[in-house]
Amino acid sequence: EVQLVESGGGLVQPGGSLRLSCAASGFTFSSYAMIWVRQAPGKGLEWVSTINIGGVFTKYADSVKGRFTISRDNAKNTLYLQMNSLKPEDTAVYYCAKSLGGNSFQRNYDYRGQGTQVTVSS
Repeated sequence: EVQLVESGGGLVQPGGSLRLSCAASGFTFSSYAMIWVRQAPGKGLEWVSTINIGGVFTKYADSVKGRFTISRDNAKNTLYLQMNSLKPEDTAVYYCAKSLGGNSFQRNYDYRGQGTQVTVSS
């Protein structure tokens, strides 16, 4: 059974930082690109970032480029999202997801975690 469990969310002031983690199990983590998506209050799901199977190639939404960094540790079956210079508009539930393939162009996924809340507010 595929399981994705996010952690690390919370309340942070504008300009602050958070690091999200996603513990994966139930599949061969190192064989799939991994994705972060988010859903802001009252809005649809938004793709945030994708990392390829080796962790070398990454893609970011324009809204987070230069502020967020996706990474992975295949030995620990864990995906990360380092979020810096956070803005109120980054407030959302953040989900990690297992992609359908291995490259960093993937945006489609078949499994998603339960999510972790990130709130950026003063």
